[in-house]
Amino acid sequence: MYLIVGLGNPGKKYERHRHNLGFMTVDRLHIEQGLPAWKEKFSGVFSRGAGFGDDLVVLKPMTYMNVSGDSVQPAAAFVKADPQHVVVVHDELDLPFGEVRIKLGGGHAGHNGLRSIIERLGTPDFVRIRVGIGRPPTGFTGDIADYVLSSFDAVEAATLPDVLERALGATRVVVEKGPSQAQNLVNTRK
Repeated sequence: MYLIVGLGNPGKKYERHRHNLGFMTVDRLHIEQGLPAWKEKFSGVFSRGAGFGDDLVVLKPMTYMNVSGDSVQPAAAFVKADPQHVVVVHDELDLPFGEVRIKLGGGHAGHNGLRSIIERLGTPDFVRIRVGIGRPPTGFTGDIADYVLSSFDAVEAATLPDVLERALGATRVVVEKGPSQAQNLVNTRK
């Protein structure tokens, strides 16, 4: 049993922002795997069904990013998912746009969604699917929050379907092969 969590902010206003790559990825997973309709629970929306050859619970916290743990912790407790079976898909400033990496454990690197999950789970030892958004470009006016809460530029938007497909592929490998083997397969530089 895996709990797959996509991080983002609820509402149309945030729908296509960089910070919502987690939501976008799990929406794609939900459709591709033909999971049941979303239901409201755990301060979010979730779906449970068979996917990638395993039993999956897919969760989108509707708590806003900074308190994502308020949704993830009760969901993980309810489905009895140990931390190594909690997979969090999130945007990552420290990776160039479009790169996807798997990480088991670690800090939050200033990501408030991860910080909240670490605090609520009481451990950093969950799986992360890190989807690169890169740092703000030279000349960007505003702070990091303004950047992550902005839409993709035209070039990024054109390649976004491929990025989401890679993030979904990384999630599939974690479920099918386990986190350690998935890291070796996905994180290998081409």
